[in-house]
Amino acid sequence: MLSMVAGTVAAWWTGRLSVFWRAQIVGWGLFFLVDFLNRLLTYHGVAVALGITLLITPCLVVLSAGMRTVYTSRAFDNRLTPHAVGLISVLSMGAAAITVAIVVAVRRAFGWEIPFWAPVEELVVPWIHYSLVLAGWSLCYFWIHAEMAEQAEHRHAVRAEAEALRLELEELRLQLDPHFLFNALNGVAEEIPEHPAAALAMLRNLTSYLRNSLDSINQPIVTVDTEVEGLSAYLGVQKARFGERLRTHIHVEHEAGARRIASFLLQPLIENAVKHGRREGGLDVHIDIHAKGDVLHVVIENTGALEQAPGSRRRRAGIGLENVRRRLDLHYPGRHEFTIGDSGNRVAARLTLEGEPCSGS
Repeated sequence: MLSMVAGTVAAWWTGRLSVFWRAQIVGWGLFFLVDFLNRLLTYHGVAVALGITLLITPCLVVLSAGMRTVYTSRAFDNRLTPHAVGLISVLSMGAAAITVAIVVAVRRAFGWEIPFWAPVEELVVPWIHYSLVLAGWSLCYFWIHAEMAEQAEHRHAVRAEAEALRLELEELRLQLDPHFLFNALNGVAEEIPEHPAAALAMLRNLTSYLRNSLDSINQPIVTVDTEVEGLSAYLGVQKARFGERLRTHIHVEHEAGARRIASFLLQPLIENAVKHGRREGGLDVHIDIHAKGDVLHVVIENTGALEQAPGSRRRRAGIGLENVRRRLDLHYPGRHEFTIGDSGNRVAARLTLEGEPCSGS
């Protein structure tokens, strides 16, 4: 029974009460305790102190709610200006005067006197006290309202930024799929006349790759293991095309497999390695992924060199690498490092990814 009552009260508190009234109840509840102790010391009687406090606190709640109605009007527009400060002072003193009048009327009706206080003190001191209380309440109201407005604006900005990020990521993702499909289907067309079996194998691997792509199209963030599955399907398409001329090796550290990574982030790097790698005597492509603390390290190596042979056509910066750089900026802002270099007859693309990727959702 107690748990049911507690659940009902909690649902009413969070579901039906606005933030303003929740703050009212908590704030004036604390004031009730302090004011009761103050009156207990003043009147030297529990019954008198409790009776006046029980009367005055609801009055202050009603008066402050009325003041809030004024603060939300056009005269204030919920902004604290010099003109508003003057109006707050007038309203606080006026509401305090009403409160004092109620207290005096009740005290005279029941014959409650304040020991050792003169008639002027009985009027002026409570009036100053309640004026300061209501003025403080007003300043707290404007401060809390400004904080809530700032938080709401921040949440709106975050949502807008996330939506812009999501749209840009979708655009970048759509750049990759047609680019890869064009290359893959072009490879199938080249193999059909002379190697129909290889073309069929390519189509099967392409189907597997596209299935993996469609499964993750609404998932901007996947695990490393899922990303590697897509890479394996892609390499299967290319191995069906090049046969023994393409040799691949994938090593994923067990701890790194469960880490989260931006989907299709590595595929353009693999495509770049296959497309531009040196295939004389066979093309070797190595993928190594391991984790160290909060940092994910990815190394993709292939046989070849960045420098072009004399007389060869100049290599242009592909859409894939630009795509990778832009997505790194979006998913890992200020938390990534991407380099491509060669040593001997091998080219290595190295990625250092720190922390969790931004999803843009």
